[in-house]
Amino acid sequence: MSEATQDPVEEQRFSRDDWYGEEITGRHYVRCEFHEVDFSEAVVRNSVFTDCGFGNVRFNASRHLDSSFAGCAFKRCNFFDAEFTGCKLVGATFAECELRPLRVIGGDWSFAGMAGADLRSVSFQGVRMREADLTGADCGGAVFADVDLSAAMLHAVKLPRAELRGSDLSALDPLNAELAGAIVSPEQAAVLVTSLGLQVRA
Repeated sequence: MSEATQDPVEEQRFSRDDWYGEEITGRHYVRCEFHEVDFSEAVVRNSVFTDCGFGNVRFNASRHLDSSFAGCAFKRCNFFDAEFTGCKLVGATFAECELRPLRVIGGDWSFAGMAGADLRSVSFQGVRMREADLTGADCGGAVFADVDLSAAMLHAVKLPRAELRGSDLSALDPLNAELAGAIVSPEQAAVLVTSLGLQVRA
C-alpha cells in the first residue's frame, strides 16, 4: 500500500462538506473529524486517515484504493455499494453503519470492530481479518473467500448460506454460530468437525 504524499492535516473538523465524486489522492489526515460529509462516488487513492472519526458520512458508491483508515471510528455512516481494494482498516470500528452491499478486495482489516453489524451479502476476498470482532454479526449470504479469520471473535455469528471456502475458520465454534447452508471446502469441514471433538476416519 502506498503512503500519502501530502503533509498531514491534523485535528481539523469537516462538517457538511461536499466531496461528491472527488478524486482524493495522496492526502493525509490525522485525528480529524468528519461529520455529514458526502463522499458519494468519490475515489480515494493512496490516502491515509489515522485515528479519525466519521459521523453520518455518506460513502455511497465510493471507491477506495491502496488507502488506510487505521484506528478510525465510523458511526451511522452509509457504505452502500462502496468498494475497498488493498486498503488498511486495522482497528477501525463500525457502529450503526449501513454496510450493504460492501465489497472488500485484499488489504488488512485486522482488529476491525463490526460486532452486531448487518453484513448480509457483503463480499470480503483475500482480506486479512485477524482478531476482527464479528460477534453476533449477521453475515447471511456473505462471501468470505480466502480470508484470514484466525483468532477472530465469532461468537453467535450468523453465516447461513455464506461462502467460506479458502478462509481460516480455526476460531469458529460451530456450536456458537449459525451455519445452515454455508459453503466450505472438505479441508474446512475437517477443521469444524475436529473442533466438535469428533474424529474423521476412513
